[in-house]
Amino acid sequence: MTKTAFIAIVGCPNVGKSSILNRLLGQKIAIVSEKPQTTRTKIMGVLTEGDTQLVFTDTPGFHRPKTKLGEKMVQAVSDSVAGVDACLFVVEPQGELRPAEIELIEKFKKLKMPVILAINKVDTLPEKEVLMTRIAELSQVYDFESIVPVSAMRGINMDALLEELSKLAEESVFFFPEDTLTDQPERVIAAEMIREKLLRNLDREIPHGVAVSIEKMREREDSDIMDVEAVIYCEKESHKGIIIGKGGAMLKRVSTRAREDMEKFFMCKINLRCWVKVKEGWRNREGLIHNFGLD
Repeated sequence: MTKTAFIAIVGCPNVGKSSILNRLLGQKIAIVSEKPQTTRTKIMGVLTEGDTQLVFTDTPGFHRPKTKLGEKMVQAVSDSVAGVDACLFVVEPQGELRPAEIELIEKFKKLKMPVILAINKVDTLPEKEVLMTRIAELSQVYDFESIVPVSAMRGINMDALLEELSKLAEESVFFFPEDTLTDQPERVIAAEMIREKLLRNLDREIPHGVAVSIEKMREREDSDIMDVEAVIYCEKESHKGIIIGKGGAMLKRVSTRAREDMEKFFMCKINLRCWVKVKEGWRNREGLIHNFGLD
């Protein structure tokens, strides 16, 4: 008999949820950057090994929202927690629990949710004693199924984490074909690859006001070339100039690096063309949030 488990990956912004998902799947489907709130929507990843299928939902960082987009991101987390078999709760290796993390723990208690705690970024700790203290402290706040110290960046202890996650699976048919990797459409994956390069190359505030829409994605007949046309939307005219850069240098850098990622993922040559347009205050406009697929 086959076994399955639906697992939501939750935690505060920038703790490494998407990095953990990518490492577990062995392939990058969720974009990552050092900036908080990189993930905006729920991303499903499917891992099928032998008789076990784990269906992960990578969620936006749980935070106190300041825009309508932020409200929808937080709602996505709450919806995910309520609709899965278990949660993978990701935290930093040091520091006090944040108010948002305490709120998540209260949700776990209310739902009597099975939760595995992953303490990420343990490679950054100066001493092992710090980790042992952290484990002792966190074990008091909730009855976790297990606590696993990991480093998604270095691949430390990820096999142990996968083993613990697999224990959550119960007898069931597979809900997805065994070769399924994600529910993300190709256009969304391409758009996210461009947004990741914007996050990595622009100043802290500008990328959060950026959305990417793929207007065209089509393979040429009798050729291994795919034409991709994208529009990058920003909130201010001044941001448009920064995104394009002097002589178009920034836009060229972003496009080149995004194209390289697309070619690896889609396994074909990519002809990528990007434009930049201004949509003032789009993060507080319901219609635009919906048009960008972020609701």
